[in-house]
Amino acid sequence: MPQVRSVFISDVHLGTRACQAGPLLDFLREHPSDYLYMVGDIVDFWAMNRGIQWNVMQNTVVQKVLRRARQGCKVFLVPGNHDEALREYAGIAFGDIRVESEWVHEAADGRHYWVVHGDEYDQVTRHHRWVALLGDVAYNTLVRINLWLSRVRRVLRRPGYWSLAGYAKQKVKRAVSFIFDFEASIAHATRRKGLDGVICGHIHWAADCEIEGVRYLNCGDWVDSCSAIVEHFDGRMAVVRWGMPRALVAAQPLFDRAEELPGLVTARMADPAASGDIRRRMP
Repeated sequence: MPQVRSVFISDVHLGTRACQAGPLLDFLREHPSDYLYMVGDIVDFWAMNRGIQWNVMQNTVVQKVLRRARQGCKVFLVPGNHDEALREYAGIAFGDIRVESEWVHEAADGRHYWVVHGDEYDQVTRHHRWVALLGDVAYNTLVRINLWLSRVRRVLRRPGYWSLAGYAKQKVKRAVSFIFDFEASIAHATRRKGLDGVICGHIHWAADCEIEGVRYLNCGDWVDSCSAIVEHFDGRMAVVRWGMPRALVAAQPLFDRAEELPGLVTARMADPAASGDIRRRMP
């Protein structure tokens, strides 16, 4: 059981059918930590307005988090746009869970990371809420189709994991540009704050790279990719892709920012397969 100092998860979307509560529960059980940060969109109030999909496994995840807090783990909840109603309680502790709109985490190596969901740096969510709601419905549709495709692949005995939503993000030029714009915007804000790095979520795209001298870390999600950020006891940060075999992680294409967006100084980690403890946990 790989004990780590800190765990960062985001975009769990409890209350939806697409929530991968089973793999998340496995991940939390195998990664006890001193700190647990839930970096937004943990509960999906947007989707729950259309209909609640809450199963026993999702309830077990909540109980697991509460148990960790009672046992001394420092648990922080940083709300996102899908659970923005919780932002009204920023600065308040509910039992052993502290709610904050943002936080600065000091790693074991002395570096300071800004912990924030990141939706404020998404121009669509910030200025065109109806477009964001429409996009949310479209994304959930892709995820549901992907669940059906996964069943078909298992019946056909096709090995590995294939993400329809991830494929769309890679192939649609506008989606690629959106990801780069978001990363550049939040990294620039982090640099203005004088911090070493940022740990965020929101765009469902796990990443570990350097942008303008800022360490950019995105937790990914627990809807499609099943990924998180962990901090080891020496301060090293790493992406953990829990739902994907190591060979497939190594084969994931990386965007070339120098080619896509000239002028944006970015260097992605050379070996994504070595960026964390990668286990296979297929539902």
